[in-house]
Amino acid sequence: MPHTLTLTDNRTGKTYEIPIEHGTIRATDLRQIKESDEDFGLMSYDPAFMNTASVKSAITYIDGDKGILRHRGYPIEDLAENSTSFLEVAYLLIKGNLPTESQRADWRNNIRHHTFVHENIKHLMRGFRYDAHPMGMFISTIAALSTFYPEAAAISDPDNRMKQIYRLIAKVPTIAAFAYRHSKGMPYVYPTNNLTYAGNFLNMMFKVGDAPYNIHPALERALTVLFILHIDHEQNCSANAMRGVGSSHVNPYSATAAAAAALWGPLHGGANEAVLHMLDEIGSVDKIHAFIKEVKEGKGRLMGFGHRIYKNYDPRARVIKRLADDVFAVTGRNPKLDIALELERIALQDEYFVKRKLYPNVDFYSGLIYQAMGFPTDFFPVLFAIPRTAGWLAQWAEHVQDPEQKIARPRQIYTGHELRTWEPIERRQG
Repeated sequence: MPHTLTLTDNRTGKTYEIPIEHGTIRATDLRQIKESDEDFGLMSYDPAFMNTASVKSAITYIDGDKGILRHRGYPIEDLAENSTSFLEVAYLLIKGNLPTESQRADWRNNIRHHTFVHENIKHLMRGFRYDAHPMGMFISTIAALSTFYPEAAAISDPDNRMKQIYRLIAKVPTIAAFAYRHSKGMPYVYPTNNLTYAGNFLNMMFKVGDAPYNIHPALERALTVLFILHIDHEQNCSANAMRGVGSSHVNPYSATAAAAAALWGPLHGGANEAVLHMLDEIGSVDKIHAFIKEVKEGKGRLMGFGHRIYKNYDPRARVIKRLADDVFAVTGRNPKLDIALELERIALQDEYFVKRKLYPNVDFYSGLIYQAMGFPTDFFPVLFAIPRTAGWLAQWAEHVQDPEQKIARPRQIYTGHELRTWEPIERRQG
């Protein structure tokens, strides 16, 4: 039996049969439903894309009800546990398969070749105020890269497209570290390409003077796992921005800057900072019950719980919770952890939160780990943007090669005035 949807327009009595593909109907198929020949045709109205698919993608699969997150078919738990390199997972997202040994070596070498930035980039970044927000510096500098690589505009050339992907994945840790060093009034540290992706970043962040910076393996591994966990998350706000801006065929640096700007918002990449503020507000374990009571009364918000997509335990949160023990064994236990653990225990047993399917998400524990590792809270969105750049680029590359895609241009429902006539200023009413 054919997969179709039969609709009857009660305004006209006409019946329409619309094909169903992948559990969806094409919105443009609704245009045939009209009251008259002059009618534009039926549209769907879906604020914030709550139930609208705008792309077909083979990159990331999420089943929020079951708590499933997979990249190219691989469960996120498997990738976090078995991948020793963030770049290996970046290869998977962009190329479609895990690399062979020779492919991984070539991929790593191509990216390492581009870790340095033009010296003028340093001068550009030095022009920011001493207290400039690192995410603002990051976004501006990524956008500025388009002026250094004008050939990036040739997005239809596969080799040229891949070269920009190498450059962006390679340079975002360098730019991020420079933004941090700028905020501290410290000299910039150049990349060290014999280190891992995470190790090189930590070295550029925290190295002081000529003495070598000893990277603790547990912290390097923790950051690698956190980068893997944050690499992509399907069609979220920033991925949608990357695709939407990229649909104009602008260069990938400008599209990445737009995606990073979307990520900066507190409803997206700033959520883990909000969790720390909440834990500071609670203050101690004995005050959790009073805080929970206020949340139920609408006087506060339980940050780090619940998710637009997940109606189950965020699979990334389970990995991060285990990771926290490894980090705190090195850095010392963050006193906020006891508050977080008890808050989670109470919330998961409370009918109010269970009924609403409010489970811990990726932001609940990640901020605690970042803080323990020495990252300031205003740097958290930058830490998110470094690995997510690879995910954005995978989304962008898929989008620009999709023959069905055109420049993004949503419809609207006009609710303004009908035709009006011009009035001289002396006749206008206030």
